[in-house]
Amino acid sequence: MRYSVDENGYYGQFGGAYIPEMLYPNVEELRENYLSIIGDSAFKAEFDKLLKDYVGRPTPLYFANRLSEKYGAKIYLKREDLCHTGAHKVNNTIGQIILAKKLGKQKIIAETGAGQHGVATATVCALMGMECIVYMGEIDMQRQKPNVERMRILGAEVVPAKSGSKTLKDATNEAMRHWISNPVDTHYIIGSVVGPHPYPDMVARFQSVISEEMKWQLNEEEGTEYPHYVIACVGGGSNAAGAFYHYLDEEKVNLVAVEAAGKGVDSGESAATSYLGKPGVLHGSKTLLMQTADGQVVEPYSISAGLDYPGIGPMHAHLFDTGRVKFENATDEEAMEAGVELSKLEGIIPAIESAHALAALKKMSFDASDIVVINLSGRGDKDLETYIKWGKY
Repeated sequence: MRYSVDENGYYGQFGGAYIPEMLYPNVEELRENYLSIIGDSAFKAEFDKLLKDYVGRPTPLYFANRLSEKYGAKIYLKREDLCHTGAHKVNNTIGQIILAKKLGKQKIIAETGAGQHGVATATVCALMGMECIVYMGEIDMQRQKPNVERMRILGAEVVPAKSGSKTLKDATNEAMRHWISNPVDTHYIIGSVVGPHPYPDMVARFQSVISEEMKWQLNEEEGTEYPHYVIACVGGGSNAAGAFYHYLDEEKVNLVAVEAAGKGVDSGESAATSYLGKPGVLHGSKTLLMQTADGQVVEPYSISAGLDYPGIGPMHAHLFDTGRVKFENATDEEAMEAGVELSKLEGIIPAIESAHALAALKKMSFDASDIVVINLSGRGDKDLETYIKWGKY
């Protein structure tokens, strides 16, 4: 595949493994073994069975009739919000927990922003009987309190990250520090296509079940595997990686990634990395990230706790660099309006992350025969307090 990672862990100029010496054995152990383990028939059988019987896959590909009428195209929603735990994140955590057990690990750590990945990690740790620690920004813990309580009910310890902006970036920093201090018995379940190689490739492979299902589901509905557009929101980029994966080499399929513009891309309070970022190293890989002239990371902002990350995964940086994916952005206001619009037109309250992808519809023009798939990455239960405070419905 033209856009796949190379043998050194790079997507074009982006990727690699920029890690402290203490982590080298762990990351190298993972790099040396992940492809053979996930390619093994026993792994695949266990992974597929859990996705079917525990996660609830395949998720529906739902034709959104009223949304289609409004925007003049044939719009489908890939319902990842119907996965067990309420988001696509569990596809990856199921894969990584099986992998961790096969590597002989006893403990799991993770980071989380909106709490969706944290809940998914706590869930699979409970399922497999493994100790679980989740790092979460102190501010995110306040605005995503229901997910914090879910993690605790599931038996996980939730540790607040109190440094920096007290959001996802800082939670990731704390998780990395923990892993450096506990490199032997602990596996770090990274929740997005970020971090040192092989994480971006590994997470993308686990999430690729999304586009794999899209192809046969579209064939059943429309007689073709290929939509005209696939649209997904991007913070780190795991749901977009999964939605795009099997279409990356199909240039006739237009791929659209939607970032969080916050209060406006030039407002100083934004997370639109492709617009504001430049190449640099963050959390173990070279990618696009928002930074000052002297290389200090700029604190991101978004109303969505899952999208306020100062970088994007290296695969997405390469897709932006090559022009394979068109990057759009949506402000807080545009995303909230799109979330309420879907709620009223289709009876589905989306996660605010997913609402950013929906907001792209107003900025695009379609032919009536165009087939559009929007990856609905999560459900909005966790965001009700934010919707209520916003109040414009």
